[in-house]
Amino acid sequence: MGTNEVHALKGINVSFGAGEYWAIMGSSGSGKSTLLNILGGVDRPTSGEYVVNGHEISTLDDDELSEMRGREIGFIFQSFNLIPQLNMLENILVPVFYQDNPRRDANERAYMLAERLGLAERLDHRPTELSGGQQQRVAIARSLINDPPLLLADEATGNLDSTTTDEILKLFDELHSEGKTILLVTHEKEVGEHAERILHLKDGLIEGIEENRR
Repeated sequence: MGTNEVHALKGINVSFGAGEYWAIMGSSGSGKSTLLNILGGVDRPTSGEYVVNGHEISTLDDDELSEMRGREIGFIFQSFNLIPQLNMLENILVPVFYQDNPRRDANERAYMLAERLGLAERLDHRPTELSGGQQQRVAIARSLINDPPLLLADEATGNLDSTTTDEILKLFDELHSEGKTILLVTHEKEVGEHAERILHLKDGLIEGIEENRR
């Protein structure tokens, strides 16, 4: 409610190519979350352009934006954001309800993803009955259910122990090798080193882009 405007991002210009793996890093208040929200179509930039796979975000109405987001983008959050009243299978299938995918095909894909992520024996469990690592695997399966080309991960390993973090990062490496574009917000250097490139933000500006030699 104050009179001072705060510009979270200040005219940054960057392109993320299909199939690339980026980490977005910076201190608290650097603009990481704002950038990720814009990239995910959750927030709209107040000026400038943002194009996803040929779609200019500013020209889409809310329904078109929601449809594009469900088709093109998968979200993975630090807090998992699972629905406690639903079991694991139902949580994985949530994005399907907003798309035109046949439910039978979606069910088959959900079981396939659950098998791959080691969740096949847990699909009738609710979130509170699972460990943090298992919940994050459900969240990853949910992000993949519509087979989006772009995955956005916001501190996806922030609530996990080191062993589970390594397992999740290995999975991201596999998804990247299969052609997924991954943009990962993190404050952990060891996590960022899994990416091909690191975008460093400071005070809403790009401080630099670092190439990772893996």
